[in-house]
Amino acid sequence: MWRLALPIDDESIIQMCLELNREDPGPRPVPREYTQNTLKQLRAESVRGRAVVLDLLGKVEGYALLMSFWSNEMGGEVCYIDELFVMPEKRGQGHGRTLIKTLLSPNNLWPHRPVAIELEVTPTNLRARELYTALGFMPVKNSHMRIRF
Repeated sequence: MWRLALPIDDESIIQMCLELNREDPGPRPVPREYTQNTLKQLRAESVRGRAVVLDLLGKVEGYALLMSFWSNEMGGEVCYIDELFVMPEKRGQGHGRTLIKTLLSPNNLWPHRPVAIELEVTPTNLRARELYTALGFMPVKNSHMRIRF
């Protein structure tokens, strides 16, 4: 099912990231170099987070970029799901739910139980919003703000 990504998975992750950004574009395109650098950094500094893939019968059918940050407000480490993508033909089969539940217990995907799991979801992505709500995710009080350099 879900496992840590290996260097051999990088091209599949990059292609799925490009597909994710075609399906749900952000304010700027995400060039393949960003994803290559992210994968490189996560392998070099695992304290930053992990890249994981959905491996079904030896074929990569999804990926997630899991980032770590410490929250004083919450009193511990937060696992932030920066990106989560499952190939369209494999959606609705419980793979996203399995990933979230797996992150709640110590395992090879995440070293210990986080105090929270956070993610962003596009307001129009009703299918994902329904999944996250069913799993107990709730909107937070504060809005994200960003300055980009």
